[in-house]
Amino acid sequence: MRMLLDTHAFLWWLTDNARLSRRARRMIGNDANDLVVSAASAWEIATKVRLGRLPDIGADIAASIAGEGFGHIPITVADAERAGRLPGPHRDPFDRMLVAQAMGRGIPIVSIDAVFDRYEVRRFW
Repeated sequence: MRMLLDTHAFLWWLTDNARLSRRARRMIGNDANDLVVSAASAWEIATKVRLGRLPDIGADIAASIAGEGFGHIPITVADAERAGRLPGPHRDPFDRMLVAQAMGRGIPIVSIDAVFDRYEVRRFW
């Protein structure tokens, strides 16, 4: 199954963080699944590292994605338009982009964030 990793799920996988649920850990570790990371997550990580809100992961983000065997998806104009038109009060632009990308590609997202349940996105945790 193809699945989009939320930024925290990707980071928690990289750091073997105990906050990653057992189910998410199994899904990410299952070689039969096709896992992708959004360009929006790379943007979010780089921004939060620059602002001091995340520690530097010590490697090029693209290299970390590839090193785990994950794919990546770009941000398209259609993604941007879909994200901008999403209803609701949720203001996090990174989350809105992930919702838009999951919706546009018809893929579920691996995330702890219940905010995704407000949208037409299947969420695993």
